[in-house]
Amino acid sequence: MQKNVGRKTKKKVSIWVADTCHCMRGGAKVEKIRFLSISARISGLSALWIWFAVREDCARLQERQGAQAPDCILFSEMAPPAVAGEGRFVSVAAAQFACTDDVSAKVDRAEKLVREAHARGANIVLIQELFEGYYFCQAQREDYFQRAHPREGHPTILRMQKLAKELGVVIPVSFFEAANNAHYNAIAVIDADGADLGLYRKSHIPDGPGYQEKFYFNPGDTGFKVFETKFAKIGVAICWDQWFPEAARAMVLMGAEVLFYPTAIGSEPQDAGLLSCEHWRRVMQGHAGANVVPLVASNRIGREVIETEHGPSEITFYGNSFIAGPSGELIVTADDKNETVILATFDLNKIQLKRYSWGIFRDRRPDLYKVLLTLDGK
Repeated sequence: MQKNVGRKTKKKVSIWVADTCHCMRGGAKVEKIRFLSISARISGLSALWIWFAVREDCARLQERQGAQAPDCILFSEMAPPAVAGEGRFVSVAAAQFACTDDVSAKVDRAEKLVREAHARGANIVLIQELFEGYYFCQAQREDYFQRAHPREGHPTILRMQKLAKELGVVIPVSFFEAANNAHYNAIAVIDADGADLGLYRKSHIPDGPGYQEKFYFNPGDTGFKVFETKFAKIGVAICWDQWFPEAARAMVLMGAEVLFYPTAIGSEPQDAGLLSCEHWRRVMQGHAGANVVPLVASNRIGREVIETEHGPSEITFYGNSFIAGPSGELIVTADDKNETVILATFDLNKIQLKRYSWGIFRDRRPDLYKVLLTLDGK
């Protein structure tokens, strides 16, 4: 299906509309096509006409086949324009890459992938947890406290502020924060003009083989937060936070329109047969569906070996960064081995109406949830 806009056409783009229905191709019914692929030539504001015509055509096609219209549009080369009054589109991306202990090289790599995401139309780009180096929490070592730096004047945050301003993108930046005698696993959210919108400190701190974060990090004291960026109100939590539905619900109650989870998770050093990837992903898909918001998770890849007090410890990080839609559906996912950037575009106005009409926030009963304030259920 091709849309032509006449002699003024300048640039050809490929558009992929998320679709799980049967569709027609060459007059024949083709089953189990995941995406409806559309090529178009656009010039200036003609893109707007194509965008809405494509949505209309897709909706008509799905109506004929008895399927529900999609909530998300994916673009392989560019994102759709934001249109006041018709929809409020935001393109979100997640970067995925392997880490080494060369901080400069890893920050360079992060910047390269942010630039790639921006070139493809991303407005908000998520980088994985503690991306400046190895996931050092495999070991309890005093020397690793030297990796922590104060938020003020942090070289990586300053660099990402400059990058965000140059590109006009939002970047949540994960870092190991030193705050006097306290230390936190923290996120600084950088807006599209380079402004530092504030800090979130990881609330849930894990402690188990290979993931000994309690040795390094104080429990976060910021509470869950929502950041009003240029493109959307976003909630950002960190790794182990993603296993707790209370965190996701709290952020959406406070107005978050998209949830972001930078992550470092992989194999379990004490049990090679314990594979958590599917569990990890399904839990967050549940957060998206239960709160009717899109969700973005970024995870690292690669094998990392850290010397511990008991000998070497090894984790193979399984990547599988993904973006889920507001029904909890998987929109796009990375694999477990390759560096990549994944991207999806959502109409936040459409999703907001769906969230309102579904009734999950209308029918809440906070008066019955006091047990959630206890540890033992009593």
